This record gives sequence, C-alpha cells and structure tokens, in this order.
Amino acid sequence: MTGYAAFLRGIMPTNPNMRNEKLRGVFEGLGFDKVSTLLTSGNVIFHTGESDMPALESRIRQALNSELGIPGGTLVRSRAQLRSLIDADWFSGLTHCRETYLTVTFLKDATAGLPDPATASTDLARVLGYDETAAAVLSVIDNSDPKTPSFMAWLEKTHGKDITTRTYLTVQKALKKIDS
Repeated sequence: MTGYAAFLRGIMPTNPNMRNEKLRGVFEGLGFDKVSTLLTSGNVIFHTGESDMPALESRIRQALNSELGIPGGTLVRSRAQLRSLIDADWFSGLTHCRETYLTVTFLKDATAGLPDPATASTDLARVLGYDETAAAVLSVIDNSDPKTPSFMAWLEKTHGKDITTRTYLTVQKALKKIDS
C-alpha cells in the first residue's frame, strides 16, 4: 500500500457537502484504506495499492463531482513525492508567520511554463524554485500587503486553474499524517 495526499481545489468548509466527514466518505467508498482528513481545506490522506496517479485523480474527481457536486480539481501526491520535497529543504532559514507565508503550489501540468525565479518574483512574492519530483512551485508570499492575491492570479494565468496552493506547514502535516 502506498500513502497519498489528495489536495482538493475549491473546498469551502461552510458548504455542507464539502465537510471532512463527507469527503472521507467518498474516499472510503472508492475503496481506499486509512482515509483521514487534514484541516478543513480539502486535504485527504489515503492508502491504496493503485499507483497510476492520473487515474486516481480522475476517479476521485469524478466521485466528488457525482456524489457531492464538487467540481474542483484534485491533485494527488505520493508519500515519496512529499518526502522528496520536504527533504530538499526549499525553505531553509525561513519562517512561516502571519506576514510571510511559505507556500507550495502543486501543478497538474508540470510542462506549462515553469517559472524562472528571477522573473516570477514580485514585490508580493518570491519564487524560490520548482520541485520537479512533486511538480510544485515553491514561493514565499509577503502577506502584509493586501495585493497578495495578484500573485495567486499570476500563478493561475501562468499554470492554468488546475493548480492548488498549500502552506509548507500543511504539506509537512500531510506527510506526517501519511506516516502515522
């Protein structure tokens, strides 16, 4: 069995169909083992013997849409991919806090114009690089400025809407939960 984290896009905890117990129910109904959720923003941990991640993403997306009416994207990363990303220590010496967010943006299409850190960085965010193993853009966001959402808009414009961003802390928690 391999451990995975599914990072769901567009989850709003105030929507009754998007609550953790319903998300877990869909994943359990798909036959996955050790299903659990992390926080309330669409992070589902599960184990399965399946290894075709695009097929897993498609199956999960279809089930969420048909059973709960959730149309958003699903990006799945394996335990090995998350371990590699964390071991790379992209954020060495940096601290996640209210003013500075350390973020990981998972991409569906890893070939869609990878960012050049020198040109992608702005006053609002600094792109540290791209983790090939996890297909993720690593950024430090200046959260003290209300214009921060324009960086997220830049990410969508550059990589399309089939992406999702999590804090580095959430990614670390997801790996820890896979291992527990």
